[in-house]
Parts: sequence; structure tokens; C-alpha cells
Amino acid sequence: MSTTAQAPGTSRSVSISVEGLRHVYRGGTVALNGVDLSFGTGLFGLLGPNGAGKSTLMRIVCTLLVPTGGKATVGGHDVVADKQEVRRMIGYLPQEFGAWRLHRVEEVLDTLALLSGLSDKTRRRARVRAVLEQVGLDEVADRKVKKLSGGMVRRLGVAQALVHEPPVIVVDEPTVGLDPEERLRFRQLMANLGQDRTIVLSTHIVADLGSGCEDLALIDRGEIVFRGSPTDLVERARGRVFEVVTGTGGEERLGAEYEVVSRSHEGVGTRIRAVSSDDRHPEGAEVVASPTLEEAYLAFMAARGRAEAAAAKEGS
Repeated sequence: MSTTAQAPGTSRSVSISVEGLRHVYRGGTVALNGVDLSFGTGLFGLLGPNGAGKSTLMRIVCTLLVPTGGKATVGGHDVVADKQEVRRMIGYLPQEFGAWRLHRVEEVLDTLALLSGLSDKTRRRARVRAVLEQVGLDEVADRKVKKLSGGMVRRLGVAQALVHEPPVIVVDEPTVGLDPEERLRFRQLMANLGQDRTIVLSTHIVADLGSGCEDLALIDRGEIVFRGSPTDLVERARGRVFEVVTGTGGEERLGAEYEVVSRSHEGVGTRIRAVSSDDRHPEGAEVVASPTLEEAYLAFMAARGRAEAAAAKEGS
């Protein structure tokens, strides 16, 4: 199945284009099933649950995996036929970046800059210093990697992706394991970088996208199921997010039928904020006027699950 996912009304030049992309792993697992996507300068979010196909798509775009079918290009260069050219255009931060533990921060980045083709020592050192300052690591340049916090290690990962000045940055699951302060710092860094280059941010955590993301796609079971802006997704959730105060036992009953977002004590009861897969609400519920992006995502996926369950029941 091929789902067209061109952003409506966009006039931006396309830096990455994916057409009918398909990938099947050994054993028959279909990771991508006819994906169409195109996007250019700015922060693009690829959102979906674990196992949805996000990392497979990112690895194909970064030339680390050959697709079973379809086509992907970066800056007009095919990711299979023009691997080296594509690699020069991309900076990649994988989900796990924790090597070089016994090396100093500046030493790590200098080595990776050299491997990226920056052979002139003076120019390379200047570039390394500039990138460390850009990601906020200039004050720990002499520190060994093993002494860095988790957030600093992720920023070093961004630095290595930036050091050869690529026009495209691909980031896979960037904030797993980071504390709230480091997550906020990382989101701000991504927003700043996306002002003059293409940033592809793949995650299952909605908050990772931050305010800098104006274009996103939802992927589920290897297919693009939504393409548009965060505002578009939130509009779809209006009327499906509610709050209700429950008494003893009410919380458990609600959790079985709705997706509970938060709970707080109120008098002898509990105030629950939850998401419905449709416009139905429990008795006494108040509809939330302004859903969050996370709630919009939960509402969309809940509705998708309900529709699939209904289709399966009809076909049985």
C-alpha cells in the first residue's frame, strides 16, 4: 500500500524525497510498506510507536540499509546508487552514541572531523572549536567522554553529525534517558539548527519535537498514516480530550475504556484527564478546549486502533 504524504501548500525546496519505499527483513517482517514522503529545510518530525518503521526509514535515508523496493533521494542523489555523495550531505546521530569513553571531547571531534575529510589541521581545529561552542560543550572540551552527563553525550553526538557542515541532519530517538532539563536544551538546539538546514527527528516521544517542528508525519506498521502540521493534528483531537472527577473505582473503569493522560487528587476523588477514540465521554466529563500535541497523537492512534478493531470484527 502506498500512502502519498506531500505536505499541503508547501513551497519549500525538497531536500529528501521517498517514493514507494518498501523494506522486508529476513523472515518476512514488513518494516516499510510503500512510504512516500518529501520535505526540505526546517525541522521535520517522524513520530510513531516503537517498531513502527522509523529507524528502518532513517537507516535507508542514511545509506546504511538497502531498501527492498522503492526509491529515496537526498538532494537529488539516490541513496543506493550515490552513497558517497549522500553521506557527504548527511550528519547522522543514531539512537546509541556512547563510544570513545576514554577520549577527551575535543579529541573525539577532531578525529571524526579528520575522518570526514577535514585534513587541514588549522581549519579542522577552528571548525571543532566552533561546533563545540554551538552545542554548548566548549567548556568541557578537555573532559573525557566517560565523565559527561547523558545530555552532554547526546550533544557530542550532534557535534559529530555537524562537524563536516552537512545540509541534512538525521537524529534517531534523541532524548531517551535524558532528564527534563537536558531534553529542553536538546529541543532548543534542534530548533536553532533547523533554521538553515534540514533536520529529520525520529521519535516515539511527542515532546521531543518541540515548538520548532512545523511539519510532521505519523508512521505506524510501516505506513504513513498522517502528514501535516502539529496544528492540523491538534485540530483533529478537538472534542476527544476530556477531564472528569471520579470516585472510588472510577479510575480503573475509565482506564479500561479511555487513554488516561494524567491524574490528580481532588477532594475525596480523582481528577482524570483522558483521551477518547471518538466523541463519546463518560457522564459528567468536561471537554478540554485546547488539547496538547501529545493528546492529539494519543487520540489519533486510539481512533486508528478502534477502526482496525471494528474492521477485524466485521471480517471475522
